[in-house]
Amino acid sequence: MKNLLVTGGCGFIGSNFIRHLFYETGFSGRLINVDKLTYAGNLENLSALAAAYPDRYVFVPADICDADAMAEVFDTYAVDTVCHFAAESHVDRSIVEPDAFIRTNIIGTHRLLECARARIDRIELFHHVSTDEVYGSLGAEGYFSETTAFDPSSPYAASKAASDHLVSACHRTYGLPITISNCSNNYGAYQFPEKLIPLVILNALAGKPLPVYGEGKNVRDWLYVTDHCRAIWQIMTSGKRGRTYNIGGHAEKTNIDVVTLICDLLDAMLPPPEGINSRRELITFVTDRPGHDLRYAIDFSRITKELCWEPTESFETGLKKTIEWYLDNTGWVERIRSGEYLKWIGQNYDYRLAGN
Repeated sequence: MKNLLVTGGCGFIGSNFIRHLFYETGFSGRLINVDKLTYAGNLENLSALAAAYPDRYVFVPADICDADAMAEVFDTYAVDTVCHFAAESHVDRSIVEPDAFIRTNIIGTHRLLECARARIDRIELFHHVSTDEVYGSLGAEGYFSETTAFDPSSPYAASKAASDHLVSACHRTYGLPITISNCSNNYGAYQFPEKLIPLVILNALAGKPLPVYGEGKNVRDWLYVTDHCRAIWQIMTSGKRGRTYNIGGHAEKTNIDVVTLICDLLDAMLPPPEGINSRRELITFVTDRPGHDLRYAIDFSRITKELCWEPTESFETGLKKTIEWYLDNTGWVERIRSGEYLKWIGQNYDYRLAGN
């Protein structure tokens, strides 16, 4: 892996992965980060790393749907490995504006696969990062495994299921060396504040309502982002080509339990806003999302048995670290809220805390 292309590296998980490679692993190659810099992409997420590794880190602002631009990246930097994060990922946005999800998640993945296939003699690996949402919804019992049939409920999940199938088909049809990972809900540092956990943290700090869909009984498995990054690198370096690996956090929680835990941790760190005794009083139940899956839970025994990976953070320890990061990085949050981080590329974004 001399020349590793990471797509979507300025986003939440992608930027955490890039920092993990440079700071926590023995990666010694060159990394090329391609990111379109939509509203959730932020150059600030990697500014320190870019300054520290000017000879080994390259940033290319480009759209993965642009076939000519991607071919130029593959050829200019002699790309031999791909880790593909770039995706539209917010379920609520996919319900309102599905076109962007079809374009980026399906067509964009296809463009990258075609670039890799045209240079298959030098491609070591194409790793595709996906989600457990492709499997649909579980009842009160059971777990998703790598053999669970796809049954997506939202346009986002359907677009990721399609991209998973494209990657798998390129391995079966053309022999492209691939791996796929399907992960549970991530949380941690640098997550864009439209997602549930940062949304609740920031609203709770400001004394604003904490929106919870329905009765808050939907269940998700939570995965600390650093654990996810370790798993991806383990798959890329040691995983069997052509194989899919589920990555879970062993941390099933109802949404209401997540929100109340955040309230309790914040109350222990900082006094509640004036006028309330506990941040739990800010919880507000709102109309449920259309097609909202009841429960996700992952069987990740394959990656544990084959690659000796397990999550190291419990939900409680990971959540405490996450809250502390947002408390320590208020400047980053304010630059997101103000839209200041978008000015250099001329974008306008009406910031709103939408939740997930």
